[in-house]
Amino acid sequence: MGSHSNTHPDCSPVTCRISFQIAQLQAGLRLDHFLAQHLPEVSRSQLTSSIRAGDILVNGAVRKSGYRLKPEERITGHISPPAAIDVKPENIQLTILYEDEYLLIISKPPGLVVHPGSGNASGTLVNGLLHHCSSLAGVGDSIRPGLVHRLDKDTSGVMVIAKRDDVHRKLVDAFKARTMQKEYTALVHGILARPQGRLVAAIGRHPVHRQKMAVREVGGRYAATYWQVIKDFCRMYSLLTVGIETGRTHQIRVHMAHLGHPVAGDRLYGRGGSHFPRQMLHASRIRFVHPATGEALDFEAPLWPDFVAVLEELEQQAACK
Repeated sequence: MGSHSNTHPDCSPVTCRISFQIAQLQAGLRLDHFLAQHLPEVSRSQLTSSIRAGDILVNGAVRKSGYRLKPEERITGHISPPAAIDVKPENIQLTILYEDEYLLIISKPPGLVVHPGSGNASGTLVNGLLHHCSSLAGVGDSIRPGLVHRLDKDTSGVMVIAKRDDVHRKLVDAFKARTMQKEYTALVHGILARPQGRLVAAIGRHPVHRQKMAVREVGGRYAATYWQVIKDFCRMYSLLTVGIETGRTHQIRVHMAHLGHPVAGDRLYGRGGSHFPRQMLHASRIRFVHPATGEALDFEAPLWPDFVAVLEELEQQAACK
């Protein structure tokens, strides 16, 4: 065999059947780590429970998650979907920037999870959206009704929600076609070598740390990010306007860390730091064509108070030496 597994998973809404043959270069990998690399859309808990249940076999035998794979061994079996989550409407305050019969544009606060998932069955943005507009329940995915895109829990800013199924399809297609322009405001560590620039570097699931993404030359998906420096603070931090030409998971956080200038307060890809309330990343602007009227739309979401407070504190610090 070559250096790659030779079979892709065959997934349906009910189950996901898998068949992989281990190549020489993959020998020694843990079973769970191998599956995490090759099934990036499947959660760690699903993989673990499937292995424990004996639904995944190595050469026909049940193995533990930490089993070290050998060349030419074959992994077979199936992964069942996670249990359905009953998403209930909840009265969660929304900051609405625009609304018509087709669209809802909001500014998401930091700390709010976008949709239900493992450990977050309630108190999410989707719960609040269903309370605001009950008809969203039939738009798109049952767990992510109306959502056209996502923001990380601790990233704030503008989001687009579709109120009709045909509008949802058009907006999703617009994102895929990269006709939606998204801009972010980011505070990052250090001073960038150039006042503006563009990074093209493929992003994929981290080979070992399941919760992280990483720049990957092999196995990653095309990702492009550009930035412009707004100002620097005592040569310790830089405030940037960041644009993304693609929408990969954690894209800005991964790319800025790859450049050596991680987002301030980012505990996953950066240096964290208790003096930052969260990762200093805000979706500040989005521009696109209205899918129903053809009107050019342009929405901006002001920085949230916690972000403003950080910038004010940096401004007030002692003069740079």
